[in-house]
Amino acid sequence: MASEKKLMKGNEALAEAAIRSGCKCYFGYPITPQTEIAAYMSKRMPKVGGVFLQAESEIAAINMVYGAASSGTRCMTSSSSPGISLKSEGISYLAGSDLPCVIVNVQRGGPGLGGIQPSQSDYYMAAKAGGHGDFHMLVFAPSSVQEMADMAAMAFENADKYRMPAMIFADGLLGQMMEPVEFPEITPDAPEKPWACTGHEMKRKHNIINSLYLVPEELEKSNIERFKRYETVEKELCLWDEYLCGDAEIIVTAYGASARIARSAVTAARAEGIKAGLIRPKTLWPFPKQAYVNNLDTAKAFLSVEMSMGQMVDDVRLAIECARPVHFFGHTGGVVPTPGEVLEKIREINAK
Repeated sequence: MASEKKLMKGNEALAEAAIRSGCKCYFGYPITPQTEIAAYMSKRMPKVGGVFLQAESEIAAINMVYGAASSGTRCMTSSSSPGISLKSEGISYLAGSDLPCVIVNVQRGGPGLGGIQPSQSDYYMAAKAGGHGDFHMLVFAPSSVQEMADMAAMAFENADKYRMPAMIFADGLLGQMMEPVEFPEITPDAPEKPWACTGHEMKRKHNIINSLYLVPEELEKSNIERFKRYETVEKELCLWDEYLCGDAEIIVTAYGASARIARSAVTAARAEGIKAGLIRPKTLWPFPKQAYVNNLDTAKAFLSVEMSMGQMVDDVRLAIECARPVHFFGHTGGVVPTPGEVLEKIREINAK
């Protein structure tokens, strides 16, 4: 049974959902626009028997996650764009050691220190290169405060299931906005973790958490085995939503906050007689390629709407093997596109 709805910021809803999902350790460092996550955790974690620790840096925080995750504990860290860059080495260590954890990125404008306004310009970093080496992490892209909460639970569950880091990929708009949210009853029972370092009382072999392989053939074997697991993830965990795609000739695609804007533009385009639809990826890795393939029979063109310079465009092109033109519209640096601007781009494509 769901609890009654509460009006909460996206950052706070995510933090509360993480606690209800069994998060026992949070390690973080303040940076706008995600600081409310750390602030909320600092108040709530001690009351539920958890651990909150403000680390001395983002680098320290991600390595604390490494240690806690090694014991099988559900743990989380959060930051914003430049802070995630600092965590990237630790994220690679976590992936190389097959450790489940949750990492939250509430994005801000960049590159560099950039600004504190919402952005989606970390797509490459999240979906392609979360750190050095051959690896992926699960990437969930919420588009509402409710999904900030829902995807926190999904992230912990699937990180444990597949033994890999999971990222909740939000932005400053979603983190700071307030909407009604309800928290479903969650049974935060993590699965058995026979690999965890919990002490063994001489009743089993030692468990060793490690990402260092000095013999090249052993490292190659480890990577190949991990990518076989990734193939399973791609079959089981591609998530997306569709809106008015049944006969759509122009298919807009957007994720996160941009999808809210794109949906309004699609609705307006339909009112003008333009056959527009929307595909919203809910996982950015694995990327839901099939969603685009499924709509090729009617689609004449695709339009990617992003708060970046077009970082998702190539994934759409690859999904459809360049069978249709893929256009781009977006703003960067913290400027948020408007439904009117997206509608004008839809009109332009429709007129061709």
